[in-house]
Amino acid sequence: MRDLTELTSTTDPAWPLIQQWLADAPHVEVLPANREKAAAALLAMQVTLRSAMGAVVYNSGGLLIHHGWLRMLGSGHDRMQRSVPGWNEGRAPLDESGRPAFLLVADDVLGGLFAVNGGALGDALGDVFYLAPDTLQWESLSIGFSDFLAWALSPRLDDFYRDWRWLGWEQEVATLSGDQALSVYPFLWAAGPSIAERSRKIVPMEELFELTLDLQRQMAQ
Repeated sequence: MRDLTELTSTTDPAWPLIQQWLADAPHVEVLPANREKAAAALLAMQVTLRSAMGAVVYNSGGLLIHHGWLRMLGSGHDRMQRSVPGWNEGRAPLDESGRPAFLLVADDVLGGLFAVNGGALGDALGDVFYLAPDTLQWESLSIGFSDFLAWALSPRLDDFYRDWRWLGWEQEVATLSGDQALSVYPFLWAAGPSIAERSRKIVPMEELFELTLDLQRQMAQ
């Protein structure tokens, strides 16, 4: 197991490039990192600051993108207490070596989940997969975490979610913490009206996560 000095000592850190992406991205809030929490999270993950994931975890409590519509996990903050290692504990399946078979790294306000594949989601190791709330199926985005982060901070995110937004979504979403989400009914995978006409209830993200995975298991039977 590498110590903190080994993980943080690099002549090529990823954070300066990520800061450039952040500077060009609209409506993104970087939650400040707590040094003790950041160090603990980096040690738990055993990733270096050369990686985009390590850079986000060590330099931020998380990112609230598009008024908090997309939540990129970091090392935790009062407004989003979930860290990458903390959120995955007990939620991500483990492989034979005891490492996560996928790693949850982000989610959206509707309960969609983003995870880096460690083997549980198919052969595309290292790819980011999305569990969409309208299909309840894991789908590969065919990109790794660094490209996923760049994509999330680009205008392409608007196109990805265009059909799931409603008039005034910005104000509604901005009132939530990064640990909350919107439970939509009828469920997005069920036939029905547009999301603007469906009921939306604020719930803990933990509750929506458990509901999503339970529904996915039921539908797979």
